[in-house]
Amino acid sequence: MKLYYFPGACSLSPHIVALEAGIPLQLEKTDIKTKLTESGADFGQINPKGYVPTLVLDNGEILTEGTAIVQYLADLKPESGLAPANGTLPRYRLQEMLGYINSELHKNYSPLFNPDTPEAARAERESYLLRRYQLIENALAKQPWLLGEQFTVADVYLFTVTNWAGHVGLDLSRFTALAAFQQRVASRPAVQAALEAEGLLSKAA
Repeated sequence: MKLYYFPGACSLSPHIVALEAGIPLQLEKTDIKTKLTESGADFGQINPKGYVPTLVLDNGEILTEGTAIVQYLADLKPESGLAPANGTLPRYRLQEMLGYINSELHKNYSPLFNPDTPEAARAERESYLLRRYQLIENALAKQPWLLGEQFTVADVYLFTVTNWAGHVGLDLSRFTALAAFQQRVASRPAVQAALEAEGLLSKAA
């Protein structure tokens, strides 16, 4: 399988998941501005959505959207424990958390990366994110991982998104449980390997 990625983007999440599960991936860096891949291919022809992550399966099919990709990878190696079994309530809890991170955190970082975003709009998004992070903080104050005692793909996704805070100047220092969580995830060997491969090791939380 091949993963099209951009360093530090949300594609870091499936990269980490694959390493955690022991799934070999071919990596191809993609310039999300020029829409050209490292080998010179037109990324728009690979994924018309134009963004990473994009996973090319062994049969040539294309899978997009990070939350779908991480579950697909986890299901290839159920013994990894990265996702509860399909059809169980814990699996729906996982999807519930992935959906929350995707809609309430991930998408609300986008205006903060845009230098043309007006200050008032930026301040509003920062305030919104802080309110949404409070729920995460409350959960992590009671347990090591988002779903309890088991490390899952949701933790990988949260780690990836939360690492963006430093790049956009979002102050998360009030969230001490979240900070400790970021350090726990960053110390995992698979995470270190992914960060090193993407040239991000010194930039991790």
